[in-house]
Amino acid sequence: MIERHLVDGLEVYDAKPEQPRSQTPLLFVHGAHAGAWTWVDHFLPWFAEQGYRAYALSLRSHGGSHQYELLHWQSIADYVDDVLHIIDWLGESPVLIGHSLGGFVVQKALERRHAKGAVLMCSAPPQGMLAGQFHLMFNNPAGLMDLNTLLENSQNDPHLLRDSLFAEPIDDDTLNRYLLRLQPESHRAIWDISIFHQAGLATLQRPPMLILGAEKDKILSPFLVQSTAHTYGLPCKIFRGMGHALTHEKSWPRVAETIRNWLEKEVDGSVVNAGA
Repeated sequence: MIERHLVDGLEVYDAKPEQPRSQTPLLFVHGAHAGAWTWVDHFLPWFAEQGYRAYALSLRSHGGSHQYELLHWQSIADYVDDVLHIIDWLGESPVLIGHSLGGFVVQKALERRHAKGAVLMCSAPPQGMLAGQFHLMFNNPAGLMDLNTLLENSQNDPHLLRDSLFAEPIDDDTLNRYLLRLQPESHRAIWDISIFHQAGLATLQRPPMLILGAEKDKILSPFLVQSTAHTYGLPCKIFRGMGHALTHEKSWPRVAETIRNWLEKEVDGSVVNAGA
């Protein structure tokens, strides 16, 4: 069963397992133009079934959270504050799981707070998105136009957005439900991630980290995911045949299972060993 909370104006969804298997909660952080709903459809109930306490928040001005009228004034630092506030509300260090812009927010949060682990899914790299935008410009100019359409939230063409976000087949009903929930994104946050903010690698807490990407991602290409992995001196896994919307692609269970297997090895195993 999934419950919805308002924590000082921030929308949080909570899925508790019937048979807990891990002491460590999971906190999911959505990407640009989205909200906690990104995780509610599949990932929260799936991880609860696997025995994990799973939480997802809507960053301020997103989903059902407060300050929607201030959307375009919100900064990456504001989003980080939201994540840290929910960590305090949880009362313990979680595994942070961020998608796209949410992955960048997770990296910034690790500059200020320890976490049990971090999963970056199709995440903006720690150097920000300026290099990524040049990469798109020269290697996939149509993809850059699609991204700009998303940013401006103009009269969205479902087919254009489908091609930008999905690589696997998706039925029209599922696609329309997904697209209807997309929203504008903060101009200031986009500028932050493009130019003004880079992850402070010298101060970043480095818990166990899993870096994931998608072969057909037209927004955060495998090249950028590999760049993130190289920065941290870690391998990455690129899911073949999948697009940017890993949470809603037809093969999303492949992603969830990969995260669960990593949790069992790198997070849950360390807790067991520490108590042995």
